[in-house]
Amino acid sequence: MATVTELRYYPVKGCAGVSAAQAELTRAGLAHDRAFMVVDEQGVFRSQRRDPLLATVRPAVEDDGRRLALFAPEVEPVAFAVDSEGPRREVRLFGAPFRGIDQGAEAADWLSEVLGARSRLVRVPPEHDRVTDGLVPGTSGYADSCAVHLLSRSTLERFNELSDAPALSADRFRPNVVVDGWPEPHTEDLTRRIAVGGAVLAYAKLAIRCAVTMVDQSTGSKAGPEPLRTLARYRRAAAGGVAFGSKFAVLRGGTLRVGDELAVGAWGPSEL
Repeated sequence: MATVTELRYYPVKGCAGVSAAQAELTRAGLAHDRAFMVVDEQGVFRSQRRDPLLATVRPAVEDDGRRLALFAPEVEPVAFAVDSEGPRREVRLFGAPFRGIDQGAEAADWLSEVLGARSRLVRVPPEHDRVTDGLVPGTSGYADSCAVHLLSRSTLERFNELSDAPALSADRFRPNVVVDGWPEPHTEDLTRRIAVGGAVLAYAKLAIRCAVTMVDQSTGSKAGPEPLRTLARYRRAAAGGVAFGSKFAVLRGGTLRVGDELAVGAWGPSEL
């Protein structure tokens, strides 16, 4: 039986993740996942693709989301009350327009110092009604696309067997849920409906990988060409790019815990 072995949410898009033994799963993903986003002065999102030092920023959600603390090497941390009611501003994510609530000068100045570029921090507004794509539509905060990114241990082990470079851990791929117990690699590609922790997930699409996977998540330094070089040898997707892991919409929320068993209710062919 497959079980959950890791849960991880990313409060600030592009920044370090937070591991949890238990997490609430909402229609938009794990609670607090990608609820915040760093943008430039024009409101365009910052990503590790261009700003790999984002990986060194460690957010901590406090007081059930009413406060946020940010930590980074060699700078004093900053903590502040989260503004969920302030004026909205226009932001852009992959060219698409969204709205965000600016979190003020203290957060902006701190991030600007760490990243070496003028930045602002915005929060998803309560009225955020994004619709994500894939076989099953869903919603998410400021994630690249779908609410949940799921990766199996066997998939990661197969990659490390095929790669000539030092083994990579799951955090290089920034999953929300890591699963063990599926002996065949890429079983997550074949699932169509999963029940876990009282929640129900529906397969949306393959996770197409980008240059973020070449960033060392502990140092914020670009460490390529892996994993993209190895993935290009055996995981080229029919629609373009290389795929590793799968994305899911949330049909019903629940409480996920490390150790929860997954029950697959429907299967389908790989889109690879």
